[in-house]
Amino acid sequence: MAHVPVIRELDLNTYFRHDSMIQRVSAVPGLKTSTAFFIFLRANLVASSSGLSTPIMDPISSTTLPSPVPSPLEATTNKPPPTNTIPSNDEPPPLSTRLLDAQTDKEDALRLIADSIAQQRQTCSSHLVFHPFLLPPLAAALAGAYQYAWVYRQDIGTTLLMICGVVMTYLLGIRYVTGGYIQAAEDLRWSWLSPTSSPDPAPSEQDLMLGVHFGKQLIGALVLRLEPAPTPASNNGGGRRRSRGSFLRGGRGVIRAWTVKLKYRGQGVGRDLLHEAVRLTRERCGREAEVGFAAEHANSQMFLPETFNSPFRRSERKAAKSLDKVLADWEGTKRRRKA
Repeated sequence: MAHVPVIRELDLNTYFRHDSMIQRVSAVPGLKTSTAFFIFLRANLVASSSGLSTPIMDPISSTTLPSPVPSPLEATTNKPPPTNTIPSNDEPPPLSTRLLDAQTDKEDALRLIADSIAQQRQTCSSHLVFHPFLLPPLAAALAGAYQYAWVYRQDIGTTLLMICGVVMTYLLGIRYVTGGYIQAAEDLRWSWLSPTSSPDPAPSEQDLMLGVHFGKQLIGALVLRLEPAPTPASNNGGGRRRSRGSFLRGGRGVIRAWTVKLKYRGQGVGRDLLHEAVRLTRERCGREAEVGFAAEHANSQMFLPETFNSPFRRSERKAAKSLDKVLADWEGTKRRRKA
């Protein structure tokens, strides 16, 4: 009798169990992150109970998708430019030179002049720090401190302390001797604008004040005093009283203060003030009227010997040259008009 082999059925369901696959895949640490991928493959490849099926490979119809939402950036980019646009105003404020009449403008001008007097302290201090007459005593004091603290005592801490003390004493001494400029700036009052030094002069008795405005900001000031021509002694007390306009005929203009804010210096602002001062003087005192700086102007007061006042003397010479150039321009303009 022939032997008939027994055919066994292979149950494949045990190889496609979901739990066993997850457990086997999860058993390998490096494949834990791929569990979702294998589950997705099993859902598409395993035969169902009703028969074999293949995954859907056809493209999804666009009719099932919602319409795309327009991008706000694209809407903004494609938006036409507005018609009523406001033009940008990048033009600088106007620069004007005029006679100051308002009380607030005169106060600003007087404050600007006081600031220029106070700034003389800084100029003088910077000049004294490196003055050749003061550097030898400073070097001698530093050498004495070094000799005592380091050569004799061999103490670096004492050496540094004494050297710093000498330098600080030197700077404090300079600060002390230049403090008079601050006091002079604080003493500037309205009486300085009056020829009679009245504490509260009327506007008609005050010197003329010219100013340069950059927009609404006052950046330059000039004080002009119109002095009448000297009258002969024979006419004193007699004759008809002259008006102020005729009284100034033949007189001259004296500039008692001339200053510009620091950051606007060197840009022609002071030159415009001098041009306006010359124009106003020759308009009221005559075409041949002289214009010059007063000997005792606002910045003429010195608190140190003449040896230490060289920066201020240079400034005075520079101002005189600037005025001479302005007067030369006026003379050239007058000759061209005659020609």
